[in-house]
Amino acid sequence: MFDKLDSIVARFEELNILIAQPDVIADMDRWRKLMKEQSELAPIAEAYEAYKKLKSDIADAKELLEQPDPDMKEMAQMELDELLPKLPEMEQEIQFLMLPKDVNDDKNVVVEVRAGAGGDEAGLFGMELVRMYTHYADSHGLKVAMVDENLTELGGLKEVIFTISGKGAYSKLKFESGVHRVQRVPVTESQGRIQTSTVTVAIMPEAEEVDVEINPSDLRIDTYRAGGAGGQHVNRTDSAVRITHIPTGIVVQCQNERSQIQNRERCMQMLRSKLYDKAIQEQNSSLGAERKSQIGTGDRSERIRTYNFPQGRITDHRIGKTIYKLEAFLNGDMDEMIDALILAERTEMLKNQAE
Repeated sequence: MFDKLDSIVARFEELNILIAQPDVIADMDRWRKLMKEQSELAPIAEAYEAYKKLKSDIADAKELLEQPDPDMKEMAQMELDELLPKLPEMEQEIQFLMLPKDVNDDKNVVVEVRAGAGGDEAGLFGMELVRMYTHYADSHGLKVAMVDENLTELGGLKEVIFTISGKGAYSKLKFESGVHRVQRVPVTESQGRIQTSTVTVAIMPEAEEVDVEINPSDLRIDTYRAGGAGGQHVNRTDSAVRITHIPTGIVVQCQNERSQIQNRERCMQMLRSKLYDKAIQEQNSSLGAERKSQIGTGDRSERIRTYNFPQGRITDHRIGKTIYKLEAFLNGDMDEMIDALILAERTEMLKNQAE
């Protein structure tokens, strides 16, 4: 591992020199490529430098421990007691940083939230999840854009589709795919009985044209009059677009943009993402039990989390973690759970590498 780390640091230092060269700066494509490589290596190089400093400080403290002065010995022991526990933590962090990176981690995401079992209550909770993801995105500098929404008369959802854009969007949200279960007394319940309802969330990496090739002859494109909020404009023109991918039967539609051209572009973006996600799901399935043992398989039928209102808790069933701050969580304070899921996935990957 350390030979590999030395080569990474050497390459990182080489890149620092290269990106400042006039001939490289003049070649914008090359400069961008080198900058991307440098940003990917920077966390590993910085962690390794910190690790080497820690090892040096420990060696210095051990040397002081050999001194005859009792005060010096006591001070050196105190320093060792503080430094030694950091060593395995830093080694694990470096191991995590060197794990193969998910190629989709830096991509934007398409989010689909659908009401499941539970009627109106499922739709109302679905809207709370949309709000939760929106607040989470805002707090992390990510941008949310609505694509399509099918709402109920009570203000719940049948289905809502939106995008979340920004650095690392997929890496933060990829664990949210699956069935979310809510347990609470619905506002429509007069007897005060707790009801269990479900909402399905799908998180898909936003695909680029280079990721998915679509044959135009495989598409059926329909336009129709948009409805819902948005003023008179949406009711006067056939601006809404629905695209059917005939070979797979996948249907996407968008009516939230102001023009038919914009809605069509958004539909194509969604179709690429759905086809790309389908390919990922098929690949994961072919990997069998090894992949299924990891966190975040993205299985749409997997019950991943329960939101229990009477107890004020959120429990993630994949890692057995429970947090007792339901209100804050639904307001977008999801970091503790997401960090735990990321840690669990990395730990599982290290375990699989060791086997």
